[in-house]
Amino acid sequence: MRPAAAMAATDEETHAQARKTYTDKIAATYNFRYGKDLPFMPSNMTTDNGQFIDPKDFPTAQYCGHCHQEAHQQWRESAHSNANRAPWYLKNVNLLNDSKGIEFSRHCEGCHDPIAMTAGVLTQGGTKKRPYDQDGVTCSVCHSIQKVDARGTGSYVLAPAAVLLDEDGQPIHRKVSDIEILSHLDRHKAAVMKPFYRTSEMCAACHKAALPHELNDYKWQRAMTPYDEWQNSSFAKESPLPFYVKPAVSNCGTCHMPREALTGRDPGAKEGKLASHRWLGANTLIPTYYNYPEQLRRVKEFLENGVFNVDLFALDVDGQPQIAPLGRKPFRLKGGERVTVSVVIQNKGIAHSHVPEQRDMYESWVQFTVSTADGKIVKQSGEIEPGGDLDPAAHSFTNRLVNNTSTLNDLHQVWNNRVVAYNNGLQSGRSQVVRYCFTMPAGTKGPLSVTATVRYRRFDQHFINFALKPGYNQPIVDMVSTTRIFSLGENPSVQPLKDENPEWMRWNNYGVALLDAQQYAASVHAFQQVARLRPDYADAFTNIGIANIQWEKYEDALPSLNKALSLAPNNARALYYLALIERNEGQVSEAIANLKKVEEQFPRSRDAHRELGFSYYQQHRYDEAREEYEKVQSIDPDDLAAHYNLAILYRRLGMKEQATKQAAYFADQKDDPTASTYALDYLRKHGEIAQESVPWHIHDLDAQGKTIANTTLTEGMLPSQQTP
Repeated sequence: MRPAAAMAATDEETHAQARKTYTDKIAATYNFRYGKDLPFMPSNMTTDNGQFIDPKDFPTAQYCGHCHQEAHQQWRESAHSNANRAPWYLKNVNLLNDSKGIEFSRHCEGCHDPIAMTAGVLTQGGTKKRPYDQDGVTCSVCHSIQKVDARGTGSYVLAPAAVLLDEDGQPIHRKVSDIEILSHLDRHKAAVMKPFYRTSEMCAACHKAALPHELNDYKWQRAMTPYDEWQNSSFAKESPLPFYVKPAVSNCGTCHMPREALTGRDPGAKEGKLASHRWLGANTLIPTYYNYPEQLRRVKEFLENGVFNVDLFALDVDGQPQIAPLGRKPFRLKGGERVTVSVVIQNKGIAHSHVPEQRDMYESWVQFTVSTADGKIVKQSGEIEPGGDLDPAAHSFTNRLVNNTSTLNDLHQVWNNRVVAYNNGLQSGRSQVVRYCFTMPAGTKGPLSVTATVRYRRFDQHFINFALKPGYNQPIVDMVSTTRIFSLGENPSVQPLKDENPEWMRWNNYGVALLDAQQYAASVHAFQQVARLRPDYADAFTNIGIANIQWEKYEDALPSLNKALSLAPNNARALYYLALIERNEGQVSEAIANLKKVEEQFPRSRDAHRELGFSYYQQHRYDEAREEYEKVQSIDPDDLAAHYNLAILYRRLGMKEQATKQAAYFADQKDDPTASTYALDYLRKHGEIAQESVPWHIHDLDAQGKTIANTTLTEGMLPSQQTP
């Protein structure tokens, strides 16, 4: 008999030959549009040796489910399981196939249908009837990933699946029995689990994406950045810059794969708990369409569980000082007065933006109502119109993708995108202020209820009409709602509402919102109230400094930052902004010293590495500058500043080939300076939504929510394409 090791080698050789035969067969008719060395472009995914993989090399989810019953049942109801069979996805990707060709759909399918990608069937004449499509992102896909990086758009390496390793640690590709697995559970675990599977970088491979020029025949554009948003958030604890500090690190799995009590059978459970394979998020449509009531219930609970804080913070009455924060001070109202309510919405519970990912067709918005004691609505914004469309003047957490005809890419035709006309996504830990103006009705009996609600549904009505059928009714989730009572006459101070933030935090969130709205004087004032209420809170003074820095009042920022550091010596956040002022004043060595302190505390802070690199560059310390920008690229391979500066640094260091490569990346990824024309043309034609592109504005409820000011749109009001 041959030794076991020799038998294993023979099995591996047999599999390798079978794979080569399969690859040669596929390659004979495959459309290598981007070259034979890039068979999977425009996706960034690839295989372990660049060859195709026979779909039979991936065990079905049903195979895994005969042991892992509970994980399988949860997965079946998840977005991963249904990634390539949902009709709205297929309808959209078929738009791409019809307009450009099936080979372009590899951009999408690298994350929606990995088995079809590696099978080489996404080509003209490829197999259409593919049973594995029904499993989407199946068990043996995620558990066969060998490596990932942070580029996204499918930036992973996939190998043929193996559920068991041999005694030499090599994958066994033949069929193995349950007895073999149960006899070698350690080798089964080693085959299907890798340490990086538990990291956010694993998720980044698909939950970050770009639109490369290979897709759009134009240039590289950023599409979505949930991973980068997490990495910069307080949840990751890898950056000193968030406005709040979390007590512990949370990665993607903390929220989306929490360990839950086992209710069925699953040997993957530990101490009676299983990492959830529901991947709860915001997809309410899959469980509705496929009738998964438990998944729908859990998704709704997830969305309602402390994601936002909504604060009816301030009231402005014509000719009177602002009343803020509401509830703390008495005030008087008269019928016929024009009042403006400032609603502050804080993204406190998610580690990425809201709405994440495809916010051009996902839909979340603020509904604001003023109603009488008998429930009659007398003023509102954000209502659903009779045909199912959202009030076009509503404040929504969305963006608008515009093409080169200055019209909207209304069906998620991202391959035609040229510019983002505006972007109202609410970043993790940040706040937005939304203002509503109306006339207090005279002669009203009883008090008025003023309510602000953050609502969510999966798709806007226009897209769902296209994807399913006209008038399809999606579930709407009220994620959070807050009501205050306004009465004609005297309004006394009241006790804090349920779940109301402490007063200092209400002012702080208001200050953050004003800062992002570019209202710097008001932001400084708000942060000063925080310092008054909490004189021991170092971040209050740092925030005053930040507002002054953005206002370009550097001398005014310096005392605040020094005060923060007197309260919290060596505070990385204050040191970072102090370094920016020092460098601006020519004190580059002092700036470098402080940035190094920041870097020591936060070694994965892209901002600290980026600023330190530029500071070294100013002192002609090119090798040290290069090292810092390379560290930035190790965190975000597409950082634009790193591309630009490395192109210069490599050239000065005589590294011409690397310089040319970085210069090419920069030229492809920088904003197109001419594209803003398309956005401005679009917004001028759509005044009903143009106000949302302005850093701050007021929804006039007396005029059905439209803006009360005629705003002249300029390029400076438009978002950079480099920010999510």
